Amino acid sequence: MKTRIPTVLPAVVTAAALLAACSGGTKAGDSGGGGSKTLTLASVDQGSVEGVVKAFEKANPGVKVRYTTSGADQYQQQIRTQLSSGTAPDVMSVWPGNGNPAATYVLAKPGYLRDLSDQPWAAKMPDAIKSVAQYEGKTYNAIFGQNGIGAVYNQQALEKAGLTPPDTWKDLLAFCRAAKAKGTPAFALGNQDNWVTQLVQYALVATTVYGDDRDFDKKMQAGQVTFAQSPWSTALDKYLTMEKTGCFQKNPLGTNYEASQGLAATGKTLGIVQGNWVIALLKGKNPKGTFTFKALPATDDPSATIVPAAAGAGYGVNAKAKNKDLALKFVNFVMSPEGMNLFVEKQGGLLSLPDTGYAVDPSLTELSKFIGEDRTVPFMDQLWPNPKVQQTMLSGLQEIFSGQSTPEKLLKEMDADYKAGN
Repeated sequence: MKTRIPTVLPAVVTAAALLAACSGGTKAGDSGGGGSKTLTLASVDQGSVEGVVKAFEKANPGVKVRYTTSGADQYQQQIRTQLSSGTAPDVMSVWPGNGNPAATYVLAKPGYLRDLSDQPWAAKMPDAIKSVAQYEGKTYNAIFGQNGIGAVYNQQALEKAGLTPPDTWKDLLAFCRAAKAKGTPAFALGNQDNWVTQLVQYALVATTVYGDDRDFDKKMQAGQVTFAQSPWSTALDKYLTMEKTGCFQKNPLGTNYEASQGLAATGKTLGIVQGNWVIALLKGKNPKGTFTFKALPATDDPSATIVPAAAGAGYGVNAKAKNKDLALKFVNFVMSPEGMNLFVEKQGGLLSLPDTGYAVDPSLTELSKFIGEDRTVPFMDQLWPNPKVQQTMLSGLQEIFSGQSTPEKLLKEMDADYKAGN
């Protein structure tokens, strides 16, 4: 996703955290010393890594973590240069999959990351997360959290409208029509920010594409299927059917992400199709509100529904780290129940590992259930060969909503970018 959440929003950091840039401590390139008790760290988890660093230092008396935090765009531009020049920190944020310059595949392939397969948590990661934390069967990314995409409902607004969340496609369209008739659209949609355009599409693709074919990504990589000649077209058609049915407020292209939050938070819509990270933002705008995550149905069989659940950005260890032992100790702390809880409580997501004792927020009960039942797939872009596919999709979806393009044209353009490879 453009904003990795963790993809991703970024990931899992909130969209706001990814776009912000702020520094703490000294420069990531400062020498940690091979035998010293100083660890260097570069992170995009602004606002949440600070607590983890403090807890790690407290658990390891005498250890000092020198760290920087920055926005995703700035970070991605810098880290590859630092790695190639030998000035990178001991530990660094690494995204899942292959979608950006600081993603797992991109950094592991040239040998920049240490293999973490021998660490105690590596074998415990669920398959959906493991698939984007590994390169050629080896684990390089300590992914501590995950998020899902679905419908986030304003419970007070639902009660006022006398409606309940639908769990079939047929009921979803009926829900949209009923909400529109009551003067309160079902969902807020902020397509002025192009990264938002993909969320409804991803939520529908999870079921329409992967419900019948969990190996779709492998077939794409082998050239056996295409976007244009697959149920991706079905999902896009359903997306546009939702628009024509009145599922969204008027003029989604004229509504940005911030404004869409306001609509859902204040009950001007019954909800919003977003990542679960939006719940904390909605509560910020309406502290008395109750917001609940539900899967967005795409068929008339509730048992067939699948949710996109993405691994967020984790941490990798520099293959040439100056303090390798301390670097491993830090990533293992991040992957401990204490470390994961500190991150996820601040970020409002879910832990990547099972059996940690973490009390799931009631708003995420359904997402947690889907993850536990293995009814999830990674965010689609995490397994694409280059970032261009996603950028074409985002701009193309905006063009479709403005009447300047068609689904057929968009999917063919995505196929062309995909075939271009890395």
